[in-house]
Amino acid sequence: MSCMSPSGEYESVCWFEASFDKPGGGVRYAVRRISLGRRIELARRIREVARGVEFFEASGDPREKLEAAVLAGEIDRVYLEWGLAAVEGLTIDGEAASPHGLIERGPLELAMEIVARIKAECGLSEGERKN
Repeated sequence: MSCMSPSGEYESVCWFEASFDKPGGGVRYAVRRISLGRRIELARRIREVARGVEFFEASGDPREKLEAAVLAGEIDRVYLEWGLAAVEGLTIDGEAASPHGLIERGPLELAMEIVARIKAECGLSEGERKN
């Protein structure tokens, strides 16, 4: 992980080596660091969707459970759009991976690794991470 420049300047992103394929596989990604403004922005973006997840998860109806799963996926997408700054060392369909490309066509295992990292960097509690 690299969050500070060699000169000691604050960097607004942290770089991480991906472990989704194998350690040292050459894929790395940058996660935006949390700030007060970015925390507020994230909370606003997920607030309503998270309420829907709670509502549908409380139901015993399988259709509503499915709806809860769809909404939980949307929350993961919000985390990726909000927190993923860059991807290096990965090609998708012959093109260098971008955050948008990873979300739309990239390996699910890598996307979920990055979502977990973003949530960890935000300092979310275990309960908050479940959303």
